[in-house]
Amino acid sequence: MAKIGFIGTGIMGHPMALNLQKAGHSLFLSQHHDPAPADLLAGGAVALANPKEVAQEAEFIIVMVPDTPQVEDVLFRADGVAAGVGKGKVVIDMSSISPTATKTFAAKINEKGAQYLDAPVSGGEVGAKAATLSIMVGGDSAAFERALPLFQAMGKNITLVGGNGDGQTAKVANQIIVALNIQAVAEALLFAAKNGADPAKVREALMGGFASSKILEVHGERMIKGTFDPGFRISLHQKDLNLALQGAKELNINLPNTANAQQVFSTCAAIGGSNWDHSALIKGLEHMANFSIRDK
Repeated sequence: MAKIGFIGTGIMGHPMALNLQKAGHSLFLSQHHDPAPADLLAGGAVALANPKEVAQEAEFIIVMVPDTPQVEDVLFRADGVAAGVGKGKVVIDMSSISPTATKTFAAKINEKGAQYLDAPVSGGEVGAKAATLSIMVGGDSAAFERALPLFQAMGKNITLVGGNGDGQTAKVANQIIVALNIQAVAEALLFAAKNGADPAKVREALMGGFASSKILEVHGERMIKGTFDPGFRISLHQKDLNLALQGAKELNINLPNTANAQQVFSTCAAIGGSNWDHSALIKGLEHMANFSIRDK
């Protein structure tokens, strides 16, 4: 059983940490931002003052925070992870952040004698709670093998994609696919409902054909019922698509459909939906159409 520092116990991080604890691992939590969750403390987790202290105590240090600036702060603040790591320790960033910044962060951590893995996840809050997350890993293969039992306590589809930054690149690709699938389902249901068909029945019919997908199954139902509590917030998906579009600019390629999906998310944000679940992309389309598939 491993000694694990876990920094970032929010919507995703909390159930991930809980699954590690249930698997028998020892947890060390940083209280530099928020108090440690009571249930984790009740299960034996130790609360410490800052990321440096966590890194000093733990063999593995997992970071699960919202965006690139927060990862940089946790790692490199004066009392950050980098100040407490050394040879034999593994830093695992499971946040979804910039692949370019990840390579820089990894180089700095590796210079300390520790090893760095970028290991973003897909599967949302449901997958985090059920320990069925897909985990995309970039980094050294030996460090990956050491960390594999931890990943197996949190997820099911675990892939070493390549070197540092490649895990984050895979996650950005994942978010492109998810966004475009959500938009496809939303557009199809809007078209069907505006044309007079029952969107629930259309969804049921499509689930038996080639258009069937997890997005149609789960998020299609959310769209029809109007249940848009996150989940995965639109603001976070916007952040991920920004990473895709910025990366595309750096690579001198065009991602026109990704850019279009980002514009629809921006419409949702403009009407107060930044914290809606990303399946609420349909509300941006409904706003532009002045028509709701649920108002029938």
